[in-house]
Amino acid sequence: MSDDPRCCGTGTCIINAEGLCWCGQRWDGEKMCFMSEPAPAPAPTQNAEPTNPPSRAGQD
Repeated sequence: MSDDPRCCGTGTCIINAEGLCWCGQRWDGEKMCFMSEPAPAPAPTQNAEPTNPPSRAGQD
């Protein structure tokens, strides 16, 4: 195994092509660091499909 210059100093880094290490750190272009987690996607609303109001035929 070759010494990766991106290693955080522990000597145990295994960094893939995307810059992710097995420990969860990511290469930010300058150093290895824990990246903040992306914001969760907004949950779909319960009424995702448009609904038509009930017919009032014959009630007027």
